[in-house]
Amino acid sequence: MKRLAILPALPVLLVSLASAQQPASSESSPQQPAATPEGSVFRSAANLVPLNVTVTDSSKQFVKGLTKADFSVFEDGVEQSVQFFEASQTPLDLILLIDTSSSMSDKMDVVHEAAIGFLRTMKTGDRGAIVAFADGVDIIQGLTTDRVALEEGIQKTRARGATSLNNALYISLKQFGRGAQHEGDVRRQAIAVLSDGEDTSSLVSFDDVLELARKSGVSIYPIVLQSKYAANRIATQGQRRYYSESEYSMRTLAQETGAQAFFPMQIFELKGIYGSIGEELSSQYSLAYSPANGRTDGRFRRITVRVDKRPDLKLRTRTGYTAALPRAAVPVAYVPER
Repeated sequence: MKRLAILPALPVLLVSLASAQQPASSESSPQQPAATPEGSVFRSAANLVPLNVTVTDSSKQFVKGLTKADFSVFEDGVEQSVQFFEASQTPLDLILLIDTSSSMSDKMDVVHEAAIGFLRTMKTGDRGAIVAFADGVDIIQGLTTDRVALEEGIQKTRARGATSLNNALYISLKQFGRGAQHEGDVRRQAIAVLSDGEDTSSLVSFDDVLELARKSGVSIYPIVLQSKYAANRIATQGQRRYYSESEYSMRTLAQETGAQAFFPMQIFELKGIYGSIGEELSSQYSLAYSPANGRTDGRFRRITVRVDKRPDLKLRTRTGYTAALPRAAVPVAYVPER
């Protein structure tokens, strides 16, 4: 396990991707074209914009059985050529972020049970990772297919300290986001982040997190546990739901990355929420295209995906991406665990 902390004074990014936690990166050499399913063309990771697309009908049921020909993708209103397509079979990297601040101390048994159940929905070829955050950010377990190691990692989490939610999201996107195309293999990536309160100790701003998320293509599913006061107020008074600035930020993050945000009133709802996310991830379509506009000019490109023959369907995916090479907005340093 290693602990990561944000150090604003450093001029460069110091995160070390330890080989014991994560497969060796292929970024040092150009990626070669990889074999893909029939009808797909995978060029290079740098040329592709990956999309995880969730499709539901009027009854909010997931729609399966669509083909590549059913989808139309537009970037800033210009139709794009879909060069990769898979229906539910693209392997998944599932990163669980768990709030281990002191306010979670009475919830950890339920959190452990629900998180382990969530990881058991992973399919052959999927990878998982475990990140805990409180005052600092601990990568308990890097990406692995080893289910036993993942479950043991979850059981290791203990509650103590403050809440550094933005730090955790930023570091996780930096640590794992580039693995979406690993050794020429197209993979989906999703972060499920559980927290029970406001960010109290991050040095990274939400704007930094959102900017990085827009570049990464990772779907982010926030789960924000509500306070007992909020739950009791709604139960007894039926007041209109009020969302704090932090909760609004989490809703925005989910929307921008094509995911969903959840605001359960009771910790015992967590198992069902993880189940809903798992069902959605197993029903997604994976698309990727090489933008007709290849300029990395730092501008935000708006993405629209349609199924023209089925206007009744609702599609959800990332709203767009920032056409710029990744840059370290906030340095991150490796801090040995004591």
